[in-house]
Amino acid sequence: MTAGYPTVDDTLPIMKAFQDGGVDIIELGLPFSDPIADGPVIQMADTTSLNNNVTIADTLKFLRDSRKEGVTVPVILMGYYNPLLNYGEEKFVKDAAEAGASGFIIVDLPPEEAIKFRQYCVKYGLSLIPLVAPSTTDSRLKVLAGELADSFIYVVSRMGTTGVQDKSVATNHLNELCSRVRKYAGPDIPIAVGFGVSTREHFVNVGKSADGVVIGSKIVSLVAEKKTTEERYNAVKSYVEEILNNKKHKILTPQEFEEWKQNSIKEAANNQAKPIDFQEEHKHSSTFGEFGGQYVPEALHACLRELEEAFESAIADPKFWEEFRSLYPYMGRPSSLHKAERLTDYCGGANIWLKREDLNHTGSHKINNALAQILIAKRLGKTQIIAETGAGQHGVATATACAKFGLSCTVFMGAEDVRRQALNVFRMRILGANVVAVTNGTKTLRDATSEAFRYWVSHLKTTHYVVGSAIGPHPYPTLVRTFQSVIGQETKEQFKELNNGKLPDAVVACVGGGSNSTGMFSPFEKDTGVKMLGVEAGGDGLDTAYHSATLTAGRPGVFHGVKTYVLQDNDGQIHDTHSVSAGLDYPGVGPELAYWKASGRAQFIAATDAQALEGFRLLSQLEGIIPALESSHAIYGGVQLAKTMSKDQHIVINVSGRGDKDVQSVAEVLPKLGPKIGWDLRFEEDPSA
Repeated sequence: MTAGYPTVDDTLPIMKAFQDGGVDIIELGLPFSDPIADGPVIQMADTTSLNNNVTIADTLKFLRDSRKEGVTVPVILMGYYNPLLNYGEEKFVKDAAEAGASGFIIVDLPPEEAIKFRQYCVKYGLSLIPLVAPSTTDSRLKVLAGELADSFIYVVSRMGTTGVQDKSVATNHLNELCSRVRKYAGPDIPIAVGFGVSTREHFVNVGKSADGVVIGSKIVSLVAEKKTTEERYNAVKSYVEEILNNKKHKILTPQEFEEWKQNSIKEAANNQAKPIDFQEEHKHSSTFGEFGGQYVPEALHACLRELEEAFESAIADPKFWEEFRSLYPYMGRPSSLHKAERLTDYCGGANIWLKREDLNHTGSHKINNALAQILIAKRLGKTQIIAETGAGQHGVATATACAKFGLSCTVFMGAEDVRRQALNVFRMRILGANVVAVTNGTKTLRDATSEAFRYWVSHLKTTHYVVGSAIGPHPYPTLVRTFQSVIGQETKEQFKELNNGKLPDAVVACVGGGSNSTGMFSPFEKDTGVKMLGVEAGGDGLDTAYHSATLTAGRPGVFHGVKTYVLQDNDGQIHDTHSVSAGLDYPGVGPELAYWKASGRAQFIAATDAQALEGFRLLSQLEGIIPALESSHAIYGGVQLAKTMSKDQHIVINVSGRGDKDVQSVAEVLPKLGPKIGWDLRFEEDPSA
């Protein structure tokens, strides 16, 4: 049960109902804002709990109070890594031990981090329970089941997210899976099987192969139907008794529990976690300094491993590059680079050049990455393509690529973005794509991304996920940057040709997740004389809660499978974000950008909605180019930079997309933002009236 669901007052009675009904172990969920491994039932419980203002400290208090009230069965705390990282890992383990926890399941903790975390667990007499999935490789099983596990192993019975299913897992499949896990776990470590178990029949069938059975979503759904705390207690107790056929075990008294707890702590003090050596090999580094990695549910590792191998094979194959470059005329590459004469005169400082990705087919830089990933999907034999999108440009680019190559396309898009980017939604549908409006959470890009990951892990055999930005777990940041770096490579060569072999003094790009900025910046990374300036979405201002300036105002954390800068609250929950531009409305950022910020190689600033609108107006009225609202942030930041530079210096601004899609959005926000910049486009009344 998720702590604090359905109300704060229900947690203790439900824990008592579990014990009174006869369970062996209670799993108490630590609520998280973005639980990508969980289905709609658990996500709903997490959202409800967070709306009840439940924190990690509250969850530990529930546990402490339950021990005082006589709950003595072991309690496992289950959650995602970011809130624990935010709390402080060793402090969390220590406080959990003092509150009466028995151990932890951390859904998105990779083996490398689990090895470190387990040392804290051993120190305080607690257990770290590893999760393994049908797709877990033998090398990972050897570590997870054979070396990390010290109490039991949680075996995920099927690929996908948590949730009730109508049929139990096939017996043959389960026997084979459990036998494979036991091969590495040995005879002394039990295994518990979960995912989709909901009936007595499921319990009995799964129990024939496993030592324990995990049930979660069904109980959450059961509780949701009841109106009072008493009804919820009775429903949970009766359900557990039905599942167990009224079989119950001896329960420790509070005195016996306390004695056992103290003995465990003393014993732990004399033990040291045995050293475990594990490091997965990657041809391309999975990290950028301290950022990057693969912080994902175990089942997703199969998806990422398959993609990584296909990506490495493709970029090492001259035929792949030959096919990709043969598509340049279709894409509109190379895109033009030209001097913005009137914008330069307006600034009175550095010469301003524009890299025109807005002239690409589909109207933005997104086509570069979309077509390349479709070619990889074809090499993998995938027939179904999914994508996430915010402003819709990546969705349009992916739908376009799928139409060209005859592949099925589904695009996940936040319901709010569907509303404000209706034109792009219609374009995707014209191209034959199915657009899924995601109604979870903030109904924006972050929720679309979460939903796409959930879908992918359940449909790996036929499906490839075309991530649109340089975000997410390895290999996506490297993959997307590799295909978008054509922007910076062309810029470098074009500028040299027009300026006697010189390089620009600065390159400027807007920053959301990071596809256009890493694409522009990466070819200049080692050219330290070239300033790299990223412009984030400042929304209503950095002094408000309504912005998306992750690198400017965020701090390191783990989100959507990667360690990077994240906008988060004091409890490690991911912040809601805001931007006038749907494509920048995201609380994370690519790990390579995080590394450039931490190392000082790049500078990042924020432009407010009003300032972005000023950039939108300037480029439109001085150069006759209507930019996307995302690119308008870069225009504003570039203009401010140019004003501080001399007339013999040069900057290049990446115009990452065109503004057709944003005209309606601009019309909507002008009454509010127009007065801030002295811009009024309201139509005059009909003079004949």
